[in-house]
Amino acid sequence: MRSLIVLASVAASTLVAAPAFAQDQKPAFTGFHIEGLAGWDHPRVPNDHANGFLYGVGAGYDYQAGRIVFGVEGEASDSTAKRCVAGVLTAGDDLCAKAGRDLYVGGRVGAVVAPTTLLYAKAGYTNGRIDADYSTVSGVGDFRDHRDLNGIRVGAGVEQAISRNAYVKAEYRYSNYEQNVDRHQVVAGFGFRF
Repeated sequence: MRSLIVLASVAASTLVAAPAFAQDQKPAFTGFHIEGLAGWDHPRVPNDHANGFLYGVGAGYDYQAGRIVFGVEGEASDSTAKRCVAGVLTAGDDLCAKAGRDLYVGGRVGAVVAPTTLLYAKAGYTNGRIDADYSTVSGVGDFRDHRDLNGIRVGAGVEQAISRNAYVKAEYRYSNYEQNVDRHQVVAGFGFRF
């Protein structure tokens, strides 16, 4: 009888441990993820530039095959980068240009260089907005406008798993838009993988 109880106990613990073991075997960089992003933004237009704070959210899906990771991702971000010039047409007027929302969709490929460390490169389509605001002392002739610009983004980064489901990352990316507009960004992220 005692042998039967021991055998039943071993069988039960094996059944309980098997799913947990299978979860431990899941590659560190496979699954859906969502992340918060923040960093430095440096948009440039011909003959001028600005610096600001970038913030946004991203989501995607990665698949790890051995030491190689393939993924698709999307992102929506905004920026505080703004540049104003006074006295453009009359005394006391202001013309301000601000980097607006930025949408991105693309892919990435990377190499797992340690069990919890991924180095990757990314590329994709981006659509950025520039908001313009012209104001005068009298208010006559004031206007607001925005322009959406299509472009491409390339970048590279490192992602570090800090638990089974959480990670941090740092990346540099460069975006090149229509009308000779581009931007450099250095971004940090914190995310969860499901």
